[in-house]
Amino acid sequence: MKREGQFAAKQSDSLPSLLNSYGEFHGWVHDKRVLGGLTFLIIGDPKGLYQVVARGDLAKDAAKINRQSYVLIKGTVRESKSNVSKYEVEAQEISVLNQADDLLPLDPASKTKSELTTRIFNRPLDLRDPSEREIFQMRAKTLSIIRGYLSNRGFIEVDTPKIIATASEGGAELFKVDYFGREAYLAQSPQLFKEELVLGLGKVFEIAHYFRAEKSNTVKHLSEFMSVDVEQAMATKESVMKLLEGLIKAIHGGLMRSGFNVSKLQGQFPVYTYSEIASAIGVKFGEDLGSDELNEFGKGKGYYFIVDWPLSLKPFYTMPKEGGLSESFDLMYEGLELASGGQRIHQYDLLVKRLKESGLNPESFAEHTKVYRWGMPPHAGWGLGLDRLMMVLSGRNNIREVVLYPRDAKHI
Repeated sequence: MKREGQFAAKQSDSLPSLLNSYGEFHGWVHDKRVLGGLTFLIIGDPKGLYQVVARGDLAKDAAKINRQSYVLIKGTVRESKSNVSKYEVEAQEISVLNQADDLLPLDPASKTKSELTTRIFNRPLDLRDPSEREIFQMRAKTLSIIRGYLSNRGFIEVDTPKIIATASEGGAELFKVDYFGREAYLAQSPQLFKEELVLGLGKVFEIAHYFRAEKSNTVKHLSEFMSVDVEQAMATKESVMKLLEGLIKAIHGGLMRSGFNVSKLQGQFPVYTYSEIASAIGVKFGEDLGSDELNEFGKGKGYYFIVDWPLSLKPFYTMPKEGGLSESFDLMYEGLELASGGQRIHQYDLLVKRLKESGLNPESFAEHTKVYRWGMPPHAGWGLGLDRLMMVLSGRNNIREVVLYPRDAKHI
């Protein structure tokens, strides 16, 4: 039985190699112009945009094609004087593979952006806008860089459950689910699992979706978000901070080499203590640092760390430090928190003590704390919000712009 192959048609990245030669290309009609006996089609595909020139009767047929229709172009590649691309196709034949509707919910070729909600609910069409598509091409490249960076340093990628019996960090911001008649939750973090896994795997990381039942409608919060989590045996707060800084620099470097417009990072990230910042912005010790204050403090600072937070502001598993402090840190970009981490408690008795001090019932965490009686090594780690990082890398100000299908209190 003969097996049919793929269409032979190519995309815009093949144009240079076919200069002055015949080629077949596929894409969508991003835009069109009719000038006398000529029709100019701007063809889009995931690689870019280019111009197609149709003459005579073919021009008349091409003028009738609706924008966003998917077409097959056959013709000769020439150098172009247009500002769309260095190359264009002199069309000999244009076939409409799928005609788009006359009226569409948004126009990806328009210089005026549609409302964000309109774009979200029509995301596949929104991605035909090159500037929007680039965000998610950048996101895919960022994920590739992260996996390579951590794997090359001996970290093992793991997958932990997203339906859990006990809150990972305490608190009430959890989605409840009916699990065969039992109450369970959607995971807000892989924290407990990844700590347990260092017992036998040593160095682990996970890239996955997590859930927080927050009704906040800010530009930096979502109900479903993607997190990059790392945990390492025999590591300190300082060593995992160095790992995180190296990863951020690797991401910037890798994206620059791939042609994305991101800033070049130089020098080490500054490190500030919680006390230094609290004093600078007039916050009493033990109070959290609010968004307005952090925005003011971080203005123009780029990436920086905040270390030595009060223990009372950190989760129960955070290693205590003298003076009511903790072996913890946050990675910030100006006023935006990107990551949080530090050294964890590895002794059973101290962990139980901290659970009680945090108002949590140790019996509810028995399946977790038992691991700490099996020779748990000292360990440290962090969780990095990928969506927030993409805001920084892309220069967008709303987290919903960098997530394909954002989930919050208004969108599902």
